[in-house]
Amino acid sequence: MSIETNRKLILEFYQAFDQRNIDRAFALLASNFVAHLAGLPETSDLDGFKEFGMMFYSAFTDGQHQFEQIITAEDKIITCGTFTAIHTGTFQGLPSTGKQITISVMNIDRIEQGKIIEHWGQGDAQGLMQQLGVMFFPSPKLMWKIFKDTIKK
Repeated sequence: MSIETNRKLILEFYQAFDQRNIDRAFALLASNFVAHLAGLPETSDLDGFKEFGMMFYSAFTDGQHQFEQIITAEDKIITCGTFTAIHTGTFQGLPSTGKQITISVMNIDRIEQGKIIEHWGQGDAQGLMQQLGVMFFPSPKLMWKIFKDTIKK
């Protein structure tokens, strides 16, 4: 397959997910698909990835991937950008907050024989938890004050 065909396939995958056409999105994955997700100690097979995808799909609506960078390299497509959605369902035990979230994402997807066979995904989990109110981070101004006070001692 051409690099342009691979690029279109990847964008179709993310668009199908955003448009909540989950059957179409999953149909683009190979049966021997493997996912490497940041923060998880082991890879996920197709079923594990679908389970993770459905957890996100159920908890966040109005999802939109916006890619600022799309880099093609033979059978790999690298996408860098943001994912924006609204938290409308339970996510990792946290009930719906109704908050809009925007997280940075970076993915590498590998294509073989017209299907996505491998995925490396990095999403800003810490930023997500902060936006949902689960984690507190002091402002940069406060952090600078704490730093200056610490080095004075």
